[in-house]
Amino acid sequence: MDYAMRSLSLFTPSNLSNVSASASMTQQLLSGRVPRPKPFRVTNADRSVKKGIMADTLEDLTNKVRERCEVALVLDEDGTGVDTEEFFQTLPENAVLMALQKGQKWSPHPQQQRRDVAKLTFDLYKNNPKDFIGCLNVKATLYGVYTVSYDLRCYAAKKMLKEALRWTIFSMQATGHILLGSSCYIEQLLEEEARVEKSLACLMVCN
Repeated sequence: MDYAMRSLSLFTPSNLSNVSASASMTQQLLSGRVPRPKPFRVTNADRSVKKGIMADTLEDLTNKVRERCEVALVLDEDGTGVDTEEFFQTLPENAVLMALQKGQKWSPHPQQQRRDVAKLTFDLYKNNPKDFIGCLNVKATLYGVYTVSYDLRCYAAKKMLKEALRWTIFSMQATGHILLGSSCYIEQLLEEEARVEKSLACLMVCN
């Protein structure tokens, strides 16, 4: 019974007011937390001017930029408009923003022209579909100004290859005949020498 009375005493108006006051104070502290300012770099449309601005909210950043001129803020990298606080809070630090005045539009960064020091081009082509290899054109360009080209023409490449194969076969056949003739000659020499030795041995036995 005493425990029940003590539990009911916790719900008295004075205790409830203390709990409500504590909750409201906690909510005020949480909601009143000041966001940390972030640095941003703001440029004009032609990127001739870039300024660093510290701001903690989009409204703060817009007001600071508009102190100089009436502008609209977009991302410098792709032109996305920064017009809501939620999107502004997702931007990283040092995000590059562009300030557009009336009548100005965002444009992408101009691409830098690339200049090659040396460039080689190989072009293999055929003047006749029956050509075995065809022709090879080699073209060299230096600094995009000086050009040197050379054509290697192989019109009779198939015919030359056939002749080379014929000469190879002929050489192999000739080499085979030479080896065969040499082996027969050496064999005859060995047989003759064996015959001479045999005749000498017979003479020695007879004597």
